[in-house]
Amino acid sequence: MKYYIILTLLLGIIPKGNASSQRTNLDARTPGKCIAYTNLEDRVVFTCENNIKATLQLLGEGIVRMNFEELNDTLIRNTSFALTENALAKSQKINVSEQVQSYEIFTSKLIIRINKDPFQIRFFDKYQKLLLEDYEDKGFTLEGENIASRKTLRANEEFFGLGEKSGSINRRGKSFKMWNSDRPCYGVNEDPLYKSIPFFMSSYGYGIFFDNTYKSEFKMGSDSEEYYSFEAPGGQMTYYFIYGPTYKQILKGYIQLTGNPIMPPCWALGFSQSRGMLTNEKLTREIASQFRERKIPCDIIYQDIGWTQHLQDFEWKEENYDEPVQMLADLDEKGFKVIVSQDPVVSQDNKKQWKEADSLGYFTTDVRTGKSYDMPWPWGGNCGIVDFTKPEVANWWGNYQQKVIDDGVRGFWTDMGEPAWSNEEDTDRLFMQHYLGMHDEIHNVYGLTWDKVVTEEFEKRNPNTRIFQMTRAAYAGMQKYTFGWSGDSGNGNDVLSGWANLKQQIPVALSAGMGLIPFWTSDISGYCGDISDKEEMGELYARWMQFGIFNPLSRAHHEGNNAVEPWEFGPEVEQICKKAIELKYQLFPYIYTYAREAYETGLPIMRAVVLEYPDDKETYHLNNQFLFGKDIMVAPVVEKGASQVKIYLPEGEWIDFSNGTRLYQGKTWIEYPVEIETIPIFVKKGSIIPTMPVMQYIGEDPNYPLLLDVYPAAKNRKALLNVYEDDGISNDYKQDVYAERILECKTTEDAFEISHEIKNHNEFHWVKRNVLIRLHCQQKPKKLLLDTHKVKRFRLNKTGQIDFDKQDKAVWAWDEQKKQCLVMIPNTMEFSKLHVEK
Repeated sequence: MKYYIILTLLLGIIPKGNASSQRTNLDARTPGKCIAYTNLEDRVVFTCENNIKATLQLLGEGIVRMNFEELNDTLIRNTSFALTENALAKSQKINVSEQVQSYEIFTSKLIIRINKDPFQIRFFDKYQKLLLEDYEDKGFTLEGENIASRKTLRANEEFFGLGEKSGSINRRGKSFKMWNSDRPCYGVNEDPLYKSIPFFMSSYGYGIFFDNTYKSEFKMGSDSEEYYSFEAPGGQMTYYFIYGPTYKQILKGYIQLTGNPIMPPCWALGFSQSRGMLTNEKLTREIASQFRERKIPCDIIYQDIGWTQHLQDFEWKEENYDEPVQMLADLDEKGFKVIVSQDPVVSQDNKKQWKEADSLGYFTTDVRTGKSYDMPWPWGGNCGIVDFTKPEVANWWGNYQQKVIDDGVRGFWTDMGEPAWSNEEDTDRLFMQHYLGMHDEIHNVYGLTWDKVVTEEFEKRNPNTRIFQMTRAAYAGMQKYTFGWSGDSGNGNDVLSGWANLKQQIPVALSAGMGLIPFWTSDISGYCGDISDKEEMGELYARWMQFGIFNPLSRAHHEGNNAVEPWEFGPEVEQICKKAIELKYQLFPYIYTYAREAYETGLPIMRAVVLEYPDDKETYHLNNQFLFGKDIMVAPVVEKGASQVKIYLPEGEWIDFSNGTRLYQGKTWIEYPVEIETIPIFVKKGSIIPTMPVMQYIGEDPNYPLLLDVYPAAKNRKALLNVYEDDGISNDYKQDVYAERILECKTTEDAFEISHEIKNHNEFHWVKRNVLIRLHCQQKPKKLLLDTHKVKRFRLNKTGQIDFDKQDKAVWAWDEQKKQCLVMIPNTMEFSKLHVEK
């Protein structure tokens, strides 16, 4: 590992973040004329007249690494915090063709032209369509320590990404800063926030990942209509050009560089309950009992930071917990998993651990004194900041956190990892020295280095066990280690005025997804604000819940001792929320299938509509609705007292999920009527939606029947889906140990042909399930054949259902009201084709 060994000598005791006024004002330098190149096979180095060299590497047919630095730059820098270990090892041989005025490099997907005078890079696809070019000679500028890259901005170019940011999903015309910031009750357009993901995608079919950990800034046409730029006050100009041309392909290229997202344990995709003062055994047991008595599904109960005796000794607070180990065992019997918070600090009041870490040099230091940096903390008194960039810290921290895992805790919630109170205005933090550098370089990756330690140390001590870790502050590449939530949302001045904050969480979620945070949640109810009028709060809470159950990691949470359990807001709201949570559990097979897709491709489960319909200009600014997976459209109600919602439906035909007989034509806006219990949900015609019966927790019935809602496509077209299944708790999924149920429904003139195949990968022990097919069609079928055998017709019972326990053969029934053909196939029967004659 390379170390930042001469930085302190260069700066004395003045950190770079405070030294800008001391720099000599230098004119901005550009590379100027390219005077030579050297082909080192796996990279090409272009030497330019202004003492600047540009290095180009191919990391795939469509991924190009560009690096600029001064010729005499001998500073030893850190390797990338974001890239996978072998990302640069994929460097490919380059052939350079020199022309009179330029150099040309060809791949199977790209043509790269480098103009000689002045040095200018231009990227084309193989059809000579211009994708990206340097703006004039300013593809790289150096002014003192400030670096920048300007690119030509086309009149019709749109931008998406940059991670968990406020504002519209379309970044065109705005500027954004990367500086992980603790912003409680942040405004609807506030920037920066908690995470720094310096990666974006262009409507011209490419993505840019600017791998710089300093306080970088992205000006996406905010300064000029002619160019956009990305820049930083220090570090190297290293960026990656990622060719698509589709957004999906760009995302796949990004994870090739920064790593595949880890899959959460299956139970993490259930419902979670939390609150700021949920930090004692009695309250935890009471809440768990209420969920089960009221039959509201729930899998996780969080313990906020007050659960510890001291920050951060991982000891149960003695006055709050009588028998914590027994509590965990009792909750586990009822299907609850407990997640505890951890902060990246050790309180000075925690004398034993603080002295231990201080003597070992495990804290960040203050360059003014050479001693452990004295960090004021929101609670627990002043603290030492644990330096996770120091290799020896990992095992030490891993031993501490393992104590509660051995007790029965199932995972962690890593909070305050900016670290807290280290925002732009908190310039004293810039005097912090980390093992791998000064704080201005490490700040944005501090949370990432912590999350990396938490995950790797957990996996070392708990072999082949899937980690649950949810984090607030992070950098690019976080998806390899952790999941995310959007921090302290809501209106702190007036909780009842939090409607704008709820509305803004939708584009925040979608942008998080496009920044490779596919497993994400908002704090249902909004974290901020005292709730004094539960009845008045009921509508906002219900609407936040209806949005939140479509967050992959659904968590209700609020500050202090503000209780936000569903029953706190009256019987009507409780029933509305119960129904919403039950829907999440019913959709589990669908959600889990798309969780696997997120792991493989980087595609989020909650996805901006533009990812699936990139050529539809109406999708460029769709901030109030999203696709859930590929086939379900959700438009949460986010206006107080709303009686209708304006929704855009893209091309195709869309079926009202709550009324399977109501069909809408696509490429149009509709006005959809809503009541307080309404969640506008639509299914695209030509889809298969797998569900399961409602359970009180994921895994309550591991032999659950699989329910398949089939919405046939138009004539001569197919509905397709591969339903994914694995053990839900191990890391065997990384070795492709799983089963998939391959489903296809072809519509012909006279019939629906449903094919079914189970593929078992690497000897996964899959569950034989009862299957109920609900075929949504307009007319009662004439007859059904399962493979070659005629299926006997059966009458529905009084509740309109088929009783699986009383059937040992396939049967079918017709539901006239819902226009559904129901086919029950018991788990004792294997079948490959179902023929439904119209």
